[in-house]
Amino acid sequence: MTATLGSGTSFVFVPSRAKIFLVVSLIVTWWFASVLPHYTPAIKEKFKARLDDALQALPSIKVDWNPQGRDPRDAYNASKVALMIEPRPLPHLVPHLLHMISVVPPDWRFLFIGSAESVVSVGRAYATQYQQVIGKLDLMVLPEPWNISSKEHVFRTLTDARFYDEFLPDVEWILKYESDAILCANADKSLNEWLDWSWVGAPRTFSDQFPGNGGLSLRRVSAIRRVLSFQARYNDSEPEDEWFSKRIYLLPDVKIASPIDEALSVEDVYFRNAMGYHVRDGGKSPLTYGVWGEPGQRREIFDYCPELTMIMEMKLERERCREGSPEANPAFWGGDEARKTFLDHIKQSQGGSQA
Repeated sequence: MTATLGSGTSFVFVPSRAKIFLVVSLIVTWWFASVLPHYTPAIKEKFKARLDDALQALPSIKVDWNPQGRDPRDAYNASKVALMIEPRPLPHLVPHLLHMISVVPPDWRFLFIGSAESVVSVGRAYATQYQQVIGKLDLMVLPEPWNISSKEHVFRTLTDARFYDEFLPDVEWILKYESDAILCANADKSLNEWLDWSWVGAPRTFSDQFPGNGGLSLRRVSAIRRVLSFQARYNDSEPEDEWFSKRIYLLPDVKIASPIDEALSVEDVYFRNAMGYHVRDGGKSPLTYGVWGEPGQRREIFDYCPELTMIMEMKLERERCREGSPEANPAFWGGDEARKTFLDHIKQSQGGSQA
């Protein structure tokens, strides 16, 4: 093929494979550029239809953390609260608290009132954070002028009607437990079986007609309010549980647990299958011989309620009651008189059962 330029010069066009490919590519590119915009909506629609079909084939999963904006605490009974007041950041507070949550019936809520230090020590654990998220647990530092820095200040708080009005307005039953008190998972009763009582705790003596020790006690707030409506505790006087128990015992139309068989917990008087134990200061203070003085009975207690090791000062087996140790001294258990009183009671009980 021959071509002539304007100057009269001629040249020969020789087609090659590369030139042909280049021309065809330009033609195809031009064709796609002119035709593709007309098909773009159809392509998008087809792709969308296929994507919708794929999404419909996936399983439907819905996670609703807070349905309809409900407060997670609404899942529990607002009238039942397990209460601990502890300003000290003790190392066993978190496992102790989680154990109590597992043993107390599931409809109860928990309230921990502490100092800034103890609340932080409890609140940093993932397990307690989870209990807060699901509405089971509240951690609280009381605002001023409330003060829980000492036992006397705690007594004043619990004998002030404003405490119940401001922080426990809808509560009717309080399980009051301390850092040295625990419920036993092997107990054959539910805490809810005690709700008819106005106040039930631990007996102080074998002849005690009202088990009012409050370290581990179930209290009815309506009875507490009745007392506080006409009586006021003097500061620096008797502990709040003794003060309340003496007055609730005299109220008309209240149900008071009296025999040992109807006591909730063990502190100074031992009985089998108790709901729980209150061990003053975790065993650092002198223990009652009638509960802890006999090795066989101690073994029985720990076999029934091994959780006690969580709240008590424990020793290795090789360290126990060796000659010269404090436990080998009768004064540790309250002296020889305490042992004699306990053994006399056992003899009387055995004599009565044989008769």
